[in-house]
Amino acid sequence: MILAGDIGGTKTILALFDWKHERVEPVRERTFASADFKSLEEVIDEFLRPPEPPAPVPTDDEPTTEAAESAPPVQEEPPVIETACFGVAGPIIENRCKTTNLPWVMDGTALAAHLKIKQVRLLNDLEATAYGLLVLRPDECTVLNAGAASRGPGQPTAAMALIAAGTGLGEAILYGDGTRYHPMPSEGGHASFAPTSDLEIDLLRHLRSSYLHVSYERVLSGAGLHAIYEFLRDTKRNEPTWLAERIKVSDAAAVIAEVGLAGQSELCQQALDMFASIYGAEAGNLALKALALNGLYVGGGIAPKLIPKLKDGTFMRAFVAKGRYKTLLNAIPVRVIMNPKTALLGAASVAAQLRQAQAA
Repeated sequence: MILAGDIGGTKTILALFDWKHERVEPVRERTFASADFKSLEEVIDEFLRPPEPPAPVPTDDEPTTEAAESAPPVQEEPPVIETACFGVAGPIIENRCKTTNLPWVMDGTALAAHLKIKQVRLLNDLEATAYGLLVLRPDECTVLNAGAASRGPGQPTAAMALIAAGTGLGEAILYGDGTRYHPMPSEGGHASFAPTSDLEIDLLRHLRSSYLHVSYERVLSGAGLHAIYEFLRDTKRNEPTWLAERIKVSDAAAVIAEVGLAGQSELCQQALDMFASIYGAEAGNLALKALALNGLYVGGGIAPKLIPKLKDGTFMRAFVAKGRYKTLLNAIPVRVIMNPKTALLGAASVAAQLRQAQAA
């Protein structure tokens, strides 16, 4: 059995897989609120603890006997873990990570000792998503741009790239060696935000009043969508009272997305327009830097919720707006990953590879 996890600032997903060669469904899976625990070890212990067996219920034809009442229920044996891999929201240095949005320090060697196994591999969360991308089915993605018909993830002769906005912004590159793809982690989401219009320049000025460094993550994330909304609100001063009240008591980004997609507020629609345009521009930047001829993939938790906005042309217009390279970018396939468990699948696939290597 292998143990895999997707470790984020908000939630931690752990799963057990009997994964040998091909992708399989998890044997057991559970989601935890990350803030409720002091360490990943605590979450793992809670996850692996066998459930309490149910108390026997007597039936009319099987009357309860004194012996049956005194017999202890059979306790389920804990699973035997062979290897483990975790995708973590933060930089991995020598198989060790201090998470970006959690006060946790994770060390692969210490985790292996805790689990009493030979090896635990830590991956950057986008690196894990990149591995997961390689085992996705075609119906688990939505196409934003078909690109060149001859290009796609099946032929690892050119690069692919991945960008994912959620709690933060992650980026990764997958380079092909002709036989297979090799995911490369990065912290590209923390690169400096580069405005592409006068309005975006004003947004940058607005954000610089609060932050010494304005990264793309400050704009392309849940908090970033809210920051764009606040900038437009303060600039245009057309926020309805009912909307202000909803934002105060709910997840601001979720409210802005819902109201904007429903066409109930011009202000929210403008915020979504700006968000989608900046997202497309940075996705195009990444595609150029990686020369991602085999595809640019959009992951994370936000994109699947904004499919109508991403498909209306705003994203792709910004993606290809690179002057002389517009034709090249038009030929790159662009797809949105719809499976929210892609990082978990990626971590599981790596753990399965580790198990195969140990058995060889």
